[in-house]
Amino acid sequence: MPKAPQPPPFDGILVVDKPQGKTSHDVVEAVRRLAGFRQIGHLGTLDPLATGVLVLALGRATRLARFYAGRRKRYTCAVRFGFATDTYDADGRPLAEDSTPTLDPAQLEALASQFVGQIRQTPPPFSAKKIHGRPAHELARKHQMVELKPVDVEVYELRLTAVEGSVARFVVECGAGTYIRSLANDLGRLHGAGAHLSEIVRTAVGEFTLDHAVSLAELAEDAKAGKIAAHLIRLENLLPELPRATVLPILEKRVRHGAKFNLPASQIQPGQVIAAQGAPAQLDSGDWRPPRLRVFSQQGSLVAIAEAVVPRTYQPLVVLETGFR
Repeated sequence: MPKAPQPPPFDGILVVDKPQGKTSHDVVEAVRRLAGFRQIGHLGTLDPLATGVLVLALGRATRLARFYAGRRKRYTCAVRFGFATDTYDADGRPLAEDSTPTLDPAQLEALASQFVGQIRQTPPPFSAKKIHGRPAHELARKHQMVELKPVDVEVYELRLTAVEGSVARFVVECGAGTYIRSLANDLGRLHGAGAHLSEIVRTAVGEFTLDHAVSLAELAEDAKAGKIAAHLIRLENLLPELPRATVLPILEKRVRHGAKFNLPASQIQPGQVIAAQGAPAQLDSGDWRPPRLRVFSQQGSLVAIAEAVVPRTYQPLVVLETGFR
């Protein structure tokens, strides 16, 4: 008789302060080793050069990743003017001699303003964008032709905060799919001296900020003490902006089978957007979505995320398995 699947030891979101030089996959693998299981994924990568907020989903929280795809992101970054690189960042090969320009803050602010709003952006050749099913960076490393098409992205803020010699520092808030490396490269192209991204820290992904983040060193120490769970944001506390409803067992059974269900408006409690310090002005970017709902059991466990199909009628989109704590 086959064994019943074992529940993951941890469910929830873990925010890691990614160290420079590590890939996002490196961090995921490190957390898998520390946590002792493999059902761990990320909600968006960071380049090796970058540090800061890397959001990991553990256990059943991986089922909720789709609802975070449109989260806005915030960064602080440094753009080095004087030459561009083939990767658009400091890890790449210089494409010209360093011209060490003298930077004019007023000119930089005028250039930056051209990138605020909905823009067409070409991803870097060294990126995970697919070309005929292969990541662009694989082709670029083999010096093969990489032609990526521009895509529509949205930049909500690109604000100059300091100029230090040939380095300009910016704060960026942007929608999903935006490459800060491309912003740096495009700024340098418009300026005329060329530029590349020399430093970058992701300070927020939606509601998850650096204040929530734990370093890998801290996590390793807490893993020895059996305290990893103390850093997790529990399932019941995720997606708080969505309305919620607590259902009776007979309706819970229907929801768990993925069937449509009806709820009176009086049974639905409004969601709450918790404005964390340093979080984006709004959580999501992108198009309007149909109303969604968190469904809870009488015991307070998150049962499902559902979507309205007609007023007061909902269809479960994701149902969390029974038998888990």
